Amino acid sequence: MGAVRRRLGLVVAIGLTLFTACGVDTPASSPSSPAPPGTTTVLTTLPQPSPTTSTAPSSAPPPSSTQQPKTGKVVVLDPGHNGGNSGKPGEINRQVPAGRGKTKPCNTTGTSTNSGYSEHAFTWDVSQRISQALTAKGIRVVLTRQSDTGVGPCVNERAAIGNDAQADAVVSIHADGSNSAGAHGFHVAYSAPPLNAQQGEPSVKLATALRDGLRAGGFPTSTYLGTNGLAPRADLGGLNLSTRPAALVECGNMRNAAEAAAMASEEGRQQYAAVIAKAIEDYLAG
Repeated sequence: MGAVRRRLGLVVAIGLTLFTACGVDTPASSPSSPAPPGTTTVLTTLPQPSPTTSTAPSSAPPPSSTQQPKTGKVVVLDPGHNGGNSGKPGEINRQVPAGRGKTKPCNTTGTSTNSGYSEHAFTWDVSQRISQALTAKGIRVVLTRQSDTGVGPCVNERAAIGNDAQADAVVSIHADGSNSAGAHGFHVAYSAPPLNAQQGEPSVKLATALRDGLRAGGFPTSTYLGTNGLAPRADLGGLNLSTRPAALVECGNMRNAAEAAAMASEEGRQQYAAVIAKAIEDYLAG
């Protein structure tokens, strides 16, 4: 992992003049069949993802052969967007509740790197890896979608999955796409001002744990959104509608050459997943 950090640091230093962007406001797309609460996807055959298709992680560790003790903790992972969203504009563009008396499109297609590696493929792969890591520690994992070929669910449905599961933590995984010059780095969003008690201190603590974990893992904080890697937001439907501790991680800027290279690589995705999983564990332990 130290080699990955050095490699990422070198690539970021080299690529600072190549930054472009891609922006994401909402966690995903329109209704398909959301994952039944209490389930997790465990992969045993893990093919290599390609820049144009989403597959399961190819080097994620296999599930442990030893039964892990259950912790009683529940984590909902929300991989942003979905692979079928672009083919169903009518479904993903319909307005749904977004909290604070607002409505927003059900979902969006997400962004991609300049070479065509999609955000939905990245978020699906990283979420699978996080799921395996947490499940191996006895944590129950619920995914808001069960494949990268469907449509949706809508942002309000994704929030409902976390609420119905009584999740101890809800973490949405995204990648940004900003075209601002020099834009790079991750940021973690949470709902603010809070609309309920769980959006207050618990969500701030979760967001801070994720920020600290990513920063400790060698990832730079955003140069263009938020402050010190944290971004309070009032416009994200999935966060506004949550009644559980919730945060959304924008892992970096897919239009930045250095970060795009990391996200498109298996090694980079494994690094993202490892530090996010560890941050979630630290939050649950705290």
